[in-house]
Amino acid sequence: MVLIHTLVLLFTFYALAKVVDLYFVESLEIISKRLKLSSDIAGATFMAMGSSAPELFVSILALFRASEEMAIGPGTIVGSAIFNILVIIGASALFRRALLTWQPVIRDLLFYIVCILVLLFTFMDGQITVIDAMYFVALYVVYLFSFGLWRKWFPYEVDAATGEDISSGAEVEIEHVKSESWSIGTVVEKIIDLLFFDLKKREHLFMANFGISILLIGVLTHFMVESAVSVANFFHVPAVIIGLTILAAGTSVPDLLSSINVAKRGYGDMAIANAVGSNIFDIAIGLGLPWLFINVLGHHSIPVDTENLFSSVVLLFATVLALLFLLIAKKWEIGRYAGILLIGFYILYVLFQIGLFSMTFCLNLGSGFCISL
Repeated sequence: MVLIHTLVLLFTFYALAKVVDLYFVESLEIISKRLKLSSDIAGATFMAMGSSAPELFVSILALFRASEEMAIGPGTIVGSAIFNILVIIGASALFRRALLTWQPVIRDLLFYIVCILVLLFTFMDGQITVIDAMYFVALYVVYLFSFGLWRKWFPYEVDAATGEDISSGAEVEIEHVKSESWSIGTVVEKIIDLLFFDLKKREHLFMANFGISILLIGVLTHFMVESAVSVANFFHVPAVIIGLTILAAGTSVPDLLSSINVAKRGYGDMAIANAVGSNIFDIAIGLGLPWLFINVLGHHSIPVDTENLFSSVVLLFATVLALLFLLIAKKWEIGRYAGILLIGFYILYVLFQIGLFSMTFCLNLGSGFCISL
């Protein structure tokens, strides 16, 4: 039975990547154009929603599970954030050295650090109240409003051709799905393709594709969570550990593939900015919005099992600070050696989480403060 659940888990990872990357993001791009959003706002809202859709749905579905399994949602969000910072940025740097535009990177990293600090604050008592949830949503609203002000304070240019370059890559992949010879993978892709409209011929049906994408993402995420919990129960592993590792990596595959693709085309700075920006969406909206929704429905507070989460959030905070200092030291340039270092750190993190290694850090702050990995 565990083999079946593992196969279902792998299938949902693959199908989610295709639905999000080929169809959901395509409809979101059209929505952004219709609303005439700037590239910054479109990237921070609709494009972030596209790349973070699996994590958002995991976070929503986890709230309706048994109390000991509810932490799988926050676990997936936190684990995905660590994956994005270490693996996506690391893999992008491996393929091409990137010289970053420091102004937006500083903005995103500062807001991201604030997000993590708010997360640590709300995790302190193991309960999420409606006020806690509102902190996250409000922080994301402030983040969006900061774009125009930040560009006035620290002017910078955005490559306008980049969006078209990335879009054309998605179109090529869709045509590849339609024309490629038959295999196990393409059978799944061709079946999925039958469920969607061709927006190149009938762009006015973009909202239909948007709705179909959300429905499929919800169904696939449901089976993914069920399979992950079954695998965790079989191996007697806490559900939150599965969220921090397997689900986090699986839901971040679309981000990883698109970031590598973008880096290969010479837009390594965009790949890195996407990794940080989607993390802000993950924490502020991926956690804040479902928590706010459940609290508004009548729950006074939501319990969160922070036993394994807290140390990962602290590690995430330390990782972001280390990345910031690394970029400053390298004058906003990141290359292959830094990429290898970041990926190596993620491998160590996974080994700690699955129990192959353990380590405890303690700080002498009066009563003492210890973090176990």
